Amino acid sequence: MTMSQPSFWWQRYGTLAQMAQAAVALLGFVAILIQINEIRTNNRTSSARQAFLGYTDLAFKNPKFAQPDYEKIKAAGRDEQVQYESFVTYFLYACEEALSAFAGKREWLASCDYDLKPHLPFLCEKNAAQPAYLATYGAETQQWIRASLKTASVTPPDCKLGKT
Repeated sequence: MTMSQPSFWWQRYGTLAQMAQAAVALLGFVAILIQINEIRTNNRTSSARQAFLGYTDLAFKNPKFAQPDYEKIKAAGRDEQVQYESFVTYFLYACEEALSAFAGKREWLASCDYDLKPHLPFLCEKNAAQPAYLATYGAETQQWIRASLKTASVTPPDCKLGKT
């Protein structure tokens, strides 16, 4: 005569030790996913800080581009115009990275807004002559530039920055 032992519902899935081992493995996997996400976020913010630091260094070394006299730059010739365009491109890239990495931090937008204003005449002219230029940036950056142009009333054909 065999006696059957009472069976609990969980015994169909293995012993208690096996289930505990599976739960620990699942928690370990979730912890790894969280850690990967944290590493990705840290890399993004570090990259954005480096890009903005690079822009700041460039602005320090090129004050004539950081606070430009755009009419003077246009009159200076093609080389200086290309250097200035590269400066603005780097600035916009640095801001795009910073605004993406620090989306919830208004101080980054305020810093980029402050530095963008003197470049609005160039961006207005560039966008009027070559609309594809702004298309090289993300949708949010394009929207930010267009909103800044509108707010400052910098419009073609004159593209002049008013005194405010």
